[in-house]
Amino acid sequence: MRADNQRDRVEVAGPVDAQFVELAVEVFSMLADPTRVRIVLALQGGELPVNTIATAVDKAPASVSQHLAKLRLARIVASRQDGNRVFYRLANEHAAQLVTDAIHQAEHALGQPRHHRRDTT
Repeated sequence: MRADNQRDRVEVAGPVDAQFVELAVEVFSMLADPTRVRIVLALQGGELPVNTIATAVDKAPASVSQHLAKLRLARIVASRQDGNRVFYRLANEHAAQLVTDAIHQAEHALGQPRHHRRDTT
């Protein structure tokens, strides 16, 4: 294995309990939607209100609210209310890293791994 592939890698020690495997499958299932992936990407920069997220992902606020509710139930995002506005943030860094890694994998699959390129300008 190349050294650059081992950056921040944490190996799972020993066998993984079946419940964690099942929950991991649920997380992948929850993220198997383009709008939800875009929402997670939008929230990588920090907490945002629903309307700002909707603009960022180019979807109607009502649709985004439904996706956010599912992500909240899956504990991928957390929310807080401030007056009549609801703000969302990533519940932890793991979902963001998972989505980032999935994007990197997609870039590799297409032979275009931008994250390995250095800016030469």
